[in-house]
Amino acid sequence: MTEDILEYRTVLPAQVTTWYPACRVEDFPKDGGLCISYRGLQIAVFNFTRRQKWYATQNLCPHKHQMILSRGMIGSEGDEPKVACPFHKKTFSLKTGANLNGNECELATYPVKVENGTVLVGFA
Repeated sequence: MTEDILEYRTVLPAQVTTWYPACRVEDFPKDGGLCISYRGLQIAVFNFTRRQKWYATQNLCPHKHQMILSRGMIGSEGDEPKVACPFHKKTFSLKTGANLNGNECELATYPVKVENGTVLVGFA
């Protein structure tokens, strides 16, 4: 299962070479996520309506190796937006992918932007 995690790599905004059209804004739940597929990778995209922000991470939970994070609960820990895995309740930063519980597992994150009602996720 470790090889699955190695496929996911954080992409910084300056590294984006492709903006992939994930979905229309109206297709996303408010304060929730959806899973998209890009070149065999499952990416969780979150519409954090309360913050008026969009985030994207790998959909693969690095702890249980399940494709589940798009169904996780989103919230905040102080100023940090986070997602909680529905299986083990570990929480991860939606900005950086850091494990907020202090464990070594982290998530890959991806830039997101909205243009003309379409949610775009950045890949390198």
